Amino acid sequence: MTTNPQAAQVQTIAFVLYPGITALDLVGPLQVLAGLAQASPGFEVAVVAERLGPMPTDTPLAVAADRTFEEAPHPFALVVPGGDAPALRAMGDPRLLDYLRGAAEGAEIVASVCTGSLLLAAAGLLEGRRATTHWTYRHLLGVFGAIPVAARWVEDGPVVTAAGVSAGIDMAFHLAARLAGAPTARLLQYALEYDPQPPQGGLDWDDAPGDVFAPFVDRYVREAWSARPEWIERLDARR
Repeated sequence: MTTNPQAAQVQTIAFVLYPGITALDLVGPLQVLAGLAQASPGFEVAVVAERLGPMPTDTPLAVAADRTFEEAPHPFALVVPGGDAPALRAMGDPRLLDYLRGAAEGAEIVASVCTGSLLLAAAGLLEGRRATTHWTYRHLLGVFGAIPVAARWVEDGPVVTAAGVSAGIDMAFHLAARLAGAPTARLLQYALEYDPQPPQGGLDWDDAPGDVFAPFVDRYVREAWSARPEWIERLDARR
C-alpha cells in the first residue's frame, strides 16, 4: 500500500457504507474525524457507497453516502464499519470487496470498526496481519489468514482495526493523533467531551458471557455464509 500522490492537497478519509451497518460503527469515528477535517484543512471526510440514497442501519436511523465508489476511487484513508448478520452477508458482495481492494491499494491507512475487519479479511487485506474485531467474532479472523488479537485497537503497518462498536471512537482519536499530532487529538477529545465513565463500570473480560452470545453468532455466520461452504469448512476445521 502506497500513498496516492494525487491526494496530496486534500486527503480524503472515506467511510464505507453498505446496508445494515451498526450505526455507531460509522457515526462514532466519523464524528471524530469530521472534527479533524475542521481542525486540519488538509483533510476531508466522505461517506462512500455503491449508490447514493438512504440505506438502513441496525437502528431505525437510515444513512446516506455523499459519494459513490466511482467518485472516491483512491482515498487517503479507508474506514470500514461493521455490523452483525448484514456485515457477514456483505463479505460475499463482489462489488464491495472489489472497491475495498482497489481503494486499499493506494491508501495510507486502511481501518475498520468491529466486524468491518471481516470485510477487509474477505477482501484478502488482512492475511498475515494482526487484527481485531468484536470479541464474539474474533475467532473468524483466522479463517482468512489474519492473526486475531484481543485489544481495543490493533495497528499493523497501514492497517488499523478496532474492536466492537464503541472501540471505533478510541481508534479514531488514535488516527487523529497519528495524522495531526496528539495536541490536536486532545483538543478534539475536549470538543466532543469524550471522557467515558460507564455507569456499570469497566468490563471484566474474564467473565465475558460468551455462552450467551455464541449460539447467535454461530447462527448468523452459518446463515450468512451459506453460499460459501468453503468458509464454513475452514471455520469448523479450526475448532
